[in-house]
Order: sequence, then structure tokens, then C-alpha cells
Amino acid sequence: MRRGSSPQGNKMDRRDFLKAGAALTAAGFPGASLLAAADVAAADVAEQWPHRGAPTPFDYASLKGQARALAAAAYQASPQQTLPELENLSWDRYQALRYRDDRALWRQEHLPFQARLFHVGRQFTHPVRIDEVINGQARELIYDPALFDYGSSGINAERLPRDLGFAGFRLNLQKDIARRVDADVVAFLGASYFRAVGSEYQYGVSARGLAINCGMPQPEEFPVFTRFWLERPAADAGRLVVYALLDSPSISGAYRFDIRPGEPLVMEVDAALYPRKPIERLGIAPLTSMFLRGENERHGTPDWRPEIHDSDGLSMWRGNGEWLWRPLVNPSTDVHVSAFQDEQPKGFGLMQRDRDFDHYQDDNFYYHRRPSLWVEPKSGWGKGSVQLLEIPTADETFDNIVAYWAPQATPQVGQEMLFSYRLYWGVRMPAESALAKVVATRTGAGGAVGVVKIERHYFSWRFVVDFAGGALAKLSRDSRVQAQVSASRGTIESVTAKPLEALHGYRAMFDLKPDAAAAPVDLRLTMTLDGKTLTETWLYQWTPPTDRSF
Repeated sequence: MRRGSSPQGNKMDRRDFLKAGAALTAAGFPGASLLAAADVAAADVAEQWPHRGAPTPFDYASLKGQARALAAAAYQASPQQTLPELENLSWDRYQALRYRDDRALWRQEHLPFQARLFHVGRQFTHPVRIDEVINGQARELIYDPALFDYGSSGINAERLPRDLGFAGFRLNLQKDIARRVDADVVAFLGASYFRAVGSEYQYGVSARGLAINCGMPQPEEFPVFTRFWLERPAADAGRLVVYALLDSPSISGAYRFDIRPGEPLVMEVDAALYPRKPIERLGIAPLTSMFLRGENERHGTPDWRPEIHDSDGLSMWRGNGEWLWRPLVNPSTDVHVSAFQDEQPKGFGLMQRDRDFDHYQDDNFYYHRRPSLWVEPKSGWGKGSVQLLEIPTADETFDNIVAYWAPQATPQVGQEMLFSYRLYWGVRMPAESALAKVVATRTGAGGAVGVVKIERHYFSWRFVVDFAGGALAKLSRDSRVQAQVSASRGTIESVTAKPLEALHGYRAMFDLKPDAAAAPVDLRLTMTLDGKTLTETWLYQWTPPTDRSF
């Protein structure tokens, strides 16, 4: 899924749809699974939602028992609805399959939340089972064609099976509906993907339930949410609780999502994982985003817009208290995988720091309003690494950025692995460093400015990093601020640190003279004054060009 179609709204448009489909296609998984549920008074439930079977007791403990039992049995792939008339829908015809507003879940009861469902079709052909939970009793919901308006889709609803199921859902707030704001705040669609918004009501970065063998030579495995349970919210509820059952060839899991809309929107996530077979690389709290081009990377995209990205950097708050900032890149050729070792991490996230419209000039998809997404562990995660995957792309509909926590301990078959964390979606994050932050990274040819290439004696590459905030604005112009720079290879030259009045901050500049190797170079930079660190740590991975004649 991708961007909003209006400044206020965030409905799925063509790029949203293509992005979700591309992720599934790349994984070799043609369908999607999802969550949708409703909860109303018992009498109205029977009228609006036929139920299958009698009520059964349900809580998170019983869900963990289901996941454990599932992992102990042989894996069985979720069934697929193979109806050619639905699979072969064009994007426009699929969009015509609209959930009826008058059948929105909880609409008649004026509860704080409403849910609208996505129809099975096109890439999304793996339906999921959906239950609602009222007072600890779960009852499964049945698909009904009457819930949808088929419009110009060309689909004859009378020919559809009654057990078709749903492809996904989007969640609205009653207060927004009352204000005639047609914008959802949460959506689940495809494998274990989900996303949410903050106060800007714009989608962008996504999250997943789990990542398996991401960025490795073998194909990545995409776990799937196969069943969901949604608790009925109270009339004055400010949160919605969702449960999900996850399954894949290698692992099963039980999830609990406590969703609280606002700025930022907060999700309390509890996950209990049960490996079915050995897993080489497990990704906890995986985040997925898009970076096509930015002020630091503008190659290979002849687009008139200066910057195109949902996120511009990976922020990390290490267990030792150090703050790191790693600008994202769109590699020219090879996939880049970076690992940042840590112990008991305090948090990490894919951020959209640059919120100046002038830097994007996009009045259609509003990249400057994309939410940041921050992960905050609630319990000790031990040793491991934050891993960053950057995939070459020439298409903004393709998510090419992945970040997740990779535990150092190898998952063992039969064990229970428990993880609890918070996800924050929005502009304002709960954790902020008191140090100055990176506000811009730019790169270009090194050497003296204005010197033509025939006058340069050797190839070098310039890096310009701007910092603002913290104590920088209070420093006098004659303060002896220094840029501390290091590189994994090559020679650092022409290091300077100067005040930048436009930002009330400082600008660090340096050149890197690379060696003959073509492999990426890792760079590190901080600003100090009398040995005291003034800024977060800037990290960068730069790949020397094959053509070094300029």
C-alpha cells in the first residue's frame, strides 16, 4: 500500500495498491491475509454479521496455546481463492469493489471506531478467518456480498462463494467521520503487513509481524497473519485491541496489538513466537519503507521532483545511550545489508525528518507529511543488531528499505520467544536526544569548488553534513568546534566545521580519497567542543563509482 490521494485523506490509490502487490510478488506470495472485525450489541451483531458456530472462550493465553500447537504440527499453507474473475481484475476494477459505508462496523452504535473491509481480489487472494470478541467470547464472522458495492467492477456478486472471506480492512475514527474526514488511521493488508498514521493522516512507512531470512542469498520467507480477533471497544474507548495468529513454514506466533490513535499513534505489541524449524536470521519488529532519491542520493532517477522518499534515515538509540543517525541510500546495483551491533537497545526507527514541502515539490503524494515509525522495546532484548537492508530501485511504488532487530541467539525449535515493544507512528516521537541532530546530508565531487576536472590531480568525494539543535545555537562564532571523522578505508581530507547561521547550527565538510577497492566505505562523524560530544553520531555507507574520471 502507498500514499494518500489528498492532503487530508489517505485512501489506497494506484501506488498504494502496486506497492502492496509488489511486496507480495517479490516474496513469491501472490495473496494477502488480513484483519477485519466488528463488534456491536449482540442483537445487532446477529442481524449485521451471521456467525459460524457457537461462541467460544478466547483470550491471549489461549491464542498462545493455539500458536504453540500449530508449530508442533506440520505446516499447512493457507487456502487460496482462485477465482479468475477476481484474480484478473485491473487496478481500477478492483478499486470499484467498495465496502458500503452504511455497513461500516460499529457505525450504527456510534462507537469510537469504525472498520471498512477490503474485498478479496487481484493479488490479495488468501482470505483470513475473522472473529469478534465480546466479553471474552469469540464468534467467527462470515463474508457477505451485501457488504460491498460492486459498482463498475464487472463482478456478479451472485456468483461469488459465501465463504470467500476478506482481503483486509481499514480503521476509521467516529470523530473523523462526524467531521466528514474520510481518512483511515490503521490498515492491515498483505502477509503480515500493517501501517498507521499520526496527526498528518498520511500513510508511508509500514510494519510487519515478523521477517525471516531477510537480505540473505536464499529467498525471504514471509509469515502470514491467518486469523484475527477484534475486541469490542467500549462507548468511550480510546483504544482498540486486536489479536492475530501468525504462521509460516518456519514459525508460528501469537500477537496482541493495543492501538491508541493520536499524535503519535501508539501500538503496544506483544508477540509470542514458536519456531517450527531452524531459522538463520529472525527479524523482530520489521519496518518497511521507500527511498528513491534524496539530497544525498539523486542518481538514476530522471524525475523532476528533488526528493522522493517515505523515510530519509534510520535513527538508533543504543543500549549505551549513544544516538546514531544513518541517512538512507538507494544503491546503484547491489543490495546493501548493514548490521549495527547492540545490547539492550533503547529504540530504533525509520524516520522522515525532512518536512519542508519545498524539498519535495510533490503536491500529489505529500511526502513531507509521511509519518516516522519508532520501535521502543518494553523488555530486555539482549544482544543482537539493528539490521538495515537497502535494495536498488527505480520505482517509488516499491518498498526498498527494511530495518529490524536481529537477536544474536539462534531460535531453537520448540522454544517460546517473547517480545514486547511499542510502535509510534507520527511526527513527534517519544524519545528525543538532547544533542544536536543531523538535518541534511549532501555529497558531490571533492576538491576545490569550481575547479574543472582536468585541474584535479586525483578523485575524491565530498560530504557535507548539517547539524542543528542541542547546544549549537548557543555557541559563539569563535567556539573551537571540531568535526571528528573516520572511514573504514581511504583517506579523509579537508575537514572543516563552520557555523551555519541559516540553521543556527554547524556544517561539517570533508573529502574522502578512496582506495582502489570498489566495496562500500563506512563513514562516521561527530562534532565536539573541548572533547565533549555536541551531536548525535552520523553514519554513512558510500559506494565509490566505477568511473572516477570526474
